[in-house]
Amino acid sequence: MGDWNSVQYLMFGNERTQPAIDLVNRIYMDDPKKIIDIGCGPGNSTQVLANRFPNAYILGVDNSLNMIETAKRNSPNLDFKICDAGKDLSMLDNDFDVVFSNACIQWIPNHNQLLKNMIGLLKAGGILAVQTPMNYNEPIHKIIGEVSTNDKWKSKFINHRIFYNLIQSEYYDLLSEISSEFSIWETIYYHKLASHKDIMEWYRGTGLRPYLNALSNEDKIVFEQDIFDRVGKEYPVQENGTIIFRFPRFFFTAKSKRI
Repeated sequence: MGDWNSVQYLMFGNERTQPAIDLVNRIYMDDPKKIIDIGCGPGNSTQVLANRFPNAYILGVDNSLNMIETAKRNSPNLDFKICDAGKDLSMLDNDFDVVFSNACIQWIPNHNQLLKNMIGLLKAGGILAVQTPMNYNEPIHKIIGEVSTNDKWKSKFINHRIFYNLIQSEYYDLLSEISSEFSIWETIYYHKLASHKDIMEWYRGTGLRPYLNALSNEDKIVFEQDIFDRVGKEYPVQENGTIIFRFPRFFFTAKSKRI
């Protein structure tokens, strides 16, 4: 899929960080000593954890070297290292007070096993806190799906993006199995963007990546224009000239069952 670009990702740093802030504020623990941020990206969510829990040791992990290097520059007081959460969690300690993950697990398959592995990193009474986007029914996702599978483009993409998230009721059942106590909720963020071009910039940093990485430079330009033409039609301009960009996100916190 190609490496992540931290500069592109942080173009909307405030908007991407707000769900991490909201999730951190639902972690009801007085004085955690040891925290891990799984899929820490450029460290914005890790810094939110550090601000909320200044006395804790905090480790951020991500499978992108670009993201980890940016995180180390932005938050030199925190620890960061490369780790592929889909493969390498068993190599980490299993005595964390908090296992945190903001907008990461949607890129990782087999959530039944993944969540068991994540909650297995906790000490007894520890808290797992996760946020994952659930915006597949929003116009931008439908546009990307329809354009990438039309006759003009489908031959260019051998592997279409897979959304690994379960549905809400499946997370409920899974958390009932692996956790002693849990909460689930969903928030729809209404981001204010300056233009339709901002929607494209946002998705260049995330949802468009697998498609753009599969195309030549010439094809990227044409493919993005095909997406942009649809975006302009399906996201109306408000009276003040800005765009409302809806973004539903799913959250849960869960306590470890370990004794």
